Amino acid sequence: MIMTNIYLEKIPSLLKELKEKSPLTHCITNFVTVNDCANAVLAIGASPIMAEDADEVKDIVNISNALVINIGTLNQLQIESMKISSKQANKTNTPITLDPVGVGISKLRNETTIDLIENNDIAAIRGNITEIKSISKLFNIIDESNIAKGVDVCNDDIITEDNIKANGELIRKTAEKLNTVILASGPIDILSDGKTTIAVYGGDEMMPSITGSGCMLSAIVGACVGATNPFEGSLLAILAMNKAGEKARAKVDENNLGTGSFRTFLIDALYNTDAEELMNKSKIEIL
Repeated sequence: MIMTNIYLEKIPSLLKELKEKSPLTHCITNFVTVNDCANAVLAIGASPIMAEDADEVKDIVNISNALVINIGTLNQLQIESMKISSKQANKTNTPITLDPVGVGISKLRNETTIDLIENNDIAAIRGNITEIKSISKLFNIIDESNIAKGVDVCNDDIITEDNIKANGELIRKTAEKLNTVILASGPIDILSDGKTTIAVYGGDEMMPSITGSGCMLSAIVGACVGATNPFEGSLLAILAMNKAGEKARAKVDENNLGTGSFRTFLIDALYNTDAEELMNKSKIEIL
């Protein structure tokens, strides 16, 4: 693996672009984390709108700069809105970010994910590695995949230094076949557009201990993609989220607090994202 600063050097201009554009980010997300997602999008410098009624989503897409679809708590009414908004987003060239929460654990989630990917141009997919492997299986890129416990990553799939090359190649192949950018988040994050594949280091082990950290990341990815482009936007999002997680954990430890405080500190740190710090204190590697 070769160290590179090529992408890190662009972070200040990308963050400036995000702040200046403050993209309107239309989120159809799950009711467990909708408030967290809205606050995360606001904190990073964008503008959230959480609309999912089928009678208005086309109008909302028409004025939005990004669409984020999160299948965490699926129901038939929401699925209809996801399909309508995605179709409209493709008509208006509004980039779609998909968070396939729990794909692989139920027929409904599998069928919805397949439908959204097959019938729409998806700019970015953000999930844990088990979810990405499940998508790879659904599209016949691999033969078998593990099934997660609920919506969390399977322990056997966790990205480590020992399996990072194999996972990086799988993610690259999947991104290439689906013609999208894929961000698999975890202890080590992997980002690929099917050509370039990057490992991103950082974050904190407390992040999965709160509901919504992944959902917040996907919402931020959508906002950043709406302001920039899928690959660089996804990179900006994961760098900002990782650094926020590290800062939040430091404050929790300093004050002997817990996960409730961690959530608040995470939002605070996103609000105070510093471009120079991201550029100079982040670690990425080309795989």
